[in-house]
Amino acid sequence: MTDARLMRLATYCAVAVALVLIVAKLGAWVATDSVALLSTLIDSTMDAVASLINVAAVHHALQPADREHRFGHGKAEPLAGLGQSAFIAGSALFLVGEAGKRLFRPEQVTNVETGIAVMVFSVLLTAVLVTFQTRVVRRTGSLAIGADHLHYLGDLLMNASVVVSLLLGNYLGWTFADPLFAIAIAGLLLHGAWTIALRSYNLLMDKEFPDEERRRILDICRTHPEVLSVHDLRTRSAGLQSFIQLHLELAADISLAAAHVISDEVEAKIRDAFPVADIIIHQDPAGIYEPPPPVD
Repeated sequence: MTDARLMRLATYCAVAVALVLIVAKLGAWVATDSVALLSTLIDSTMDAVASLINVAAVHHALQPADREHRFGHGKAEPLAGLGQSAFIAGSALFLVGEAGKRLFRPEQVTNVETGIAVMVFSVLLTAVLVTFQTRVVRRTGSLAIGADHLHYLGDLLMNASVVVSLLLGNYLGWTFADPLFAIAIAGLLLHGAWTIALRSYNLLMDKEFPDEERRRILDICRTHPEVLSVHDLRTRSAGLQSFIQLHLELAADISLAAAHVISDEVEAKIRDAFPVADIIIHQDPAGIYEPPPPVD
């Protein structure tokens, strides 16, 4: 299965799981009146909205470059990531308010067995989805799927914590456990929202590759015996696509054809290390200083 088909399948699975969990948790919340369970219901609802956004974003991001978008449509993914982070942060703040009310006016949770059964089902279903998403993210590096993976990994922890809070409230009478767990879940949601927003912002602002990857590119260039130096390395990412631009300094007395062959050989080695990269190499004759372009 291609990376594109795998990404699309992951988005469809996420939406399907979210919808199933919304129905199950809605019934359980009505039966138990647990604010911790309400927190996971809200989160699953936000996950469904975010996953639907992901379906559209991934579909758009996978479209090939066209006449009006020469660099492709990969930035649709970080745009969707910013939208997801806003949804998640909003749901977390709402949850804090609801949990705060219950903390000062504690209420006994009812029908605990129903709530626990639904949450155990949620844990199992979410675990299957998270395992599949982990595989997709490792293979494709998709930000949108990674954001969804973060949502559902948080869900997995939340669902397990709700089971604990229901048990503590029902069997030990710790009514404060329900709102406290809800507040802890809200904190986890806010952390996840910040992580997604920061990654999305960095991609939209064309942040450079990590230093380790930039050093790897420079080392690859310098291993070619005809390359005297390398400079003006620029890198950025947009969805599945990455872009690498650099200048090679070559002997001044070689022919244009020879310089072209050398740059092609260097490009092939870089492509082996970065298979999905769009690579542009400029050849400079040694001994001629070429100042960088001015920054407006």
